[in-house]
Amino acid sequence: MAIYCIGDIQGCDAALGRLLAHVDFSPSRDTAYLVGDLVNRGPASADVLRRCMQAGDSIRVLLGNHDLHLLAAAHGARKPSRKDTLDTVLQAPDREALLQWLRQQPLARRLRHAGEDLLMVHAGVLPCWTADDVLALAGEVESVLRGPGLPDFLHSMYGNAPDRWSDALQGTDRLRVIVNALTRLRFCTPEGVMDFESTESAAEAPEGLLPWFDAPGRRTAGTLIAFGHWSTLGWMDRPQLLGLDTGCVWGGCLSAVRFGATLADREHLEVGCEQAQVPG
Repeated sequence: MAIYCIGDIQGCDAALGRLLAHVDFSPSRDTAYLVGDLVNRGPASADVLRRCMQAGDSIRVLLGNHDLHLLAAAHGARKPSRKDTLDTVLQAPDREALLQWLRQQPLARRLRHAGEDLLMVHAGVLPCWTADDVLALAGEVESVLRGPGLPDFLHSMYGNAPDRWSDALQGTDRLRVIVNALTRLRFCTPEGVMDFESTESAAEAPEGLLPWFDAPGRRTAGTLIAFGHWSTLGWMDRPQLLGLDTGCVWGGCLSAVRFGATLADREHLEVGCEQAQVPG
């Protein structure tokens, strides 16, 4: 039995199929975790969702910002942009089944393997949060996504404020900070104030900002975290950090890591991708 983590797919179903074939993935034997942004920008978002649905428990996903954007577009809370390729889902005959499945998926996952924890999110975590906090706060949003209040939530989800966490936050502000951290975060201040303007690589952090994972005193520093979202960062493999977005939709690679007997025993695997969009 093998365990895999796979980076951002963004509607590139052909690349996902090649990667699964490349690693000889067996649904009866193996488990793959996808770290979000299943859809959008690539040509076959509906096919990605169908593949994941049909795989059952052998492919386990979490939600990224593009996945939430799809739900928002489906509920009239957000107009598709000129780069969006969501019509394969929005105009699909099985649209409602695809959207219903998507809204049931989590924003964070934790895997216990060989006595160690792997925490998976799409983008990042705030420095003041523990791994338990991440899962509990993700659960607050998940409850709304799965409930009758979904349309109202999607209409209020967008915005950059508040830009920092406080335990006193309530309602829309609380949920928005959780979503922004887990699905949009790249840079923050040392104190955990989030920035949403900068998309540079980690080596080109704007003045006063640093990558979320380098924030001093980060409470999840002792837990291995796998994440995507940051294609300009590219592949990153540190003892307690796995960056998996290697720009598949931009003509880069679709990357995966295969874990062995322990979380430290891991192998980087990748397949090339056809360029679906041009950056910028």
